[in-house]
Amino acid sequence: MDTTGNPRRRPTIRDVAAAAGVSRGTVSRVLNGGHWVSQEALEAVQEAIRTTGYTTNQHARSLVTGRSNSVAFLLTEPQHLLFEDPNFSILLRGAATELAARGMPLLLMVAGTPDEQEQMLGYVGAGHVDGVLLISSHAGSPVLRELVALDIPTIACGIPLGFEQKVGYVAADDLGGARTMTRHLLDSGRQRVAMITGPMDTPGGRLRLEGYRLELGDRYDETLVVHGDYLRSSGVRATAELLARRPDVDAVFAANDLMASGALLALADAGRSVPDDVAVAGFDDAGIAAATTPPLTTMRQPFERISAEMVRLLLEVVDGKTPAAVTLPASLVVREST
Repeated sequence: MDTTGNPRRRPTIRDVAAAAGVSRGTVSRVLNGGHWVSQEALEAVQEAIRTTGYTTNQHARSLVTGRSNSVAFLLTEPQHLLFEDPNFSILLRGAATELAARGMPLLLMVAGTPDEQEQMLGYVGAGHVDGVLLISSHAGSPVLRELVALDIPTIACGIPLGFEQKVGYVAADDLGGARTMTRHLLDSGRQRVAMITGPMDTPGGRLRLEGYRLELGDRYDETLVVHGDYLRSSGVRATAELLARRPDVDAVFAANDLMASGALLALADAGRSVPDDVAVAGFDDAGIAAATTPPLTTMRQPFERISAEMVRLLLEVVDGKTPAAVTLPASLVVREST
């Protein structure tokens, strides 16, 4: 209502153009992606949209553009992992922030079971989203295969194993990061460095193990490798198995921080001091690493930049560009556990 009690008129493109001092065509181009608009005009229109309170009619816009103006954040894992794995929430927050800056909503989709995946594919295949940010990718994934078959613009978080030439992605340097961490442990005087891997059907599981193996070279020993599933419980189990198999182990490198936190628990139960008896290191630096006792040495993934790059690459694919790939460095963070 305005001051006279009459319904307030909804601002139009004409109002935005007048406030910004530009043509209605310029406003329209800004609303449809900002192509062929100068930075000065773009900023003027964005400020006019804010001051006038203009909002787009998304239904009408979709009829004109053939787009939904929304993006799906797709996690193909059991629902509980959305809350148990801190990496997912960080990526979700970052992607939502990047899209909000572009006036686009983010739709969260968790599809861990075949039924959920079938329903999800039916939804995205019907054009309800412009593209998919695929957050978890497994080798042989039927979801990824179907997204490609349906020609749904998709960008993966991590290398999409088996689809590297068809699907763009943003990844941390898993192999290089694992080499850096293994070298750090060796340089600190550790002689028997064990590894708890991630799942072997994931890029992080494969590449972090490969980096560890390459850095050890001739010193690589299969008896010091135990496979995990990225959960804390598997870190506990794997460490107990390592201690039984190789009681002389003096360092444990876990492929993520959750498993490394499980290693700390298992070592404490076995009466091993960290880092005096056994050094422990993780991968991610998603928050939990600084909160363990002792705090974890880890490889930091640039999650905020990963989210931003995924959104940027996806919107490029939506606009018809060729899918691209970006690999970002992981950095060593040294804390008391080593």
